[in-house]
Amino acid sequence: MPTPENTAPDYLDLPVGEFLDRVASDSPAPGGGSVAAVAVALAAGLAGMAARLSTGQLYDASELADQADASRRRVAPLARADAESYGRVLDAYCEPDPETRTARARDALSGAADVPLAVAEAGSEVVAIASRLAAEGNPNLEGDALAAVLLAGAGVRAAAALVGINLSSANVEDDRLRKANSLVDTTAATVRRATEGDG
Repeated sequence: MPTPENTAPDYLDLPVGEFLDRVASDSPAPGGGSVAAVAVALAAGLAGMAARLSTGQLYDASELADQADASRRRVAPLARADAESYGRVLDAYCEPDPETRTARARDALSGAADVPLAVAEAGSEVVAIASRLAAEGNPNLEGDALAAVLLAGAGVRAAAALVGINLSSANVEDDRLRKANSLVDTTAATVRRATEGDG
């Protein structure tokens, strides 16, 4: 059976319905990391829209739109990168020699933690942008900005959980887990402030 590394398409080129069908299929990819990347990219798109329609309320709305676009462009390709990194994990588990298999799997799992960490970093940026738009931007777009806050916040939590799972499975302890957990804490506080301000 081919691994995700060998078959992962550019998910951004798929119709939404086909991407959803692939997520729901019996293939291991696209999985949680790819979905988290797409969720953050969608949130960044909402933030960009809200910023572009907030030029009457915010002097730096165009700059916020540019920041949201930059986050979207950076995180969207990580949907495929996550599937490819997981493909390397599956390839490693197919190694016939037990010692080599263990070493390759450990390295692949450790490497697979980098993609969701990058997703979490981008998601944290999007939460910060969208929360400002929800509070100070065009009031007609408050719901869209809050949707971006919540969607990106969920992407951060999901991606950070994957960082922890990959590092734990690799039996690796380094600064990446601390960084992922810090992103979760910071983002959760911003999400709380944004949603409490709404209520």
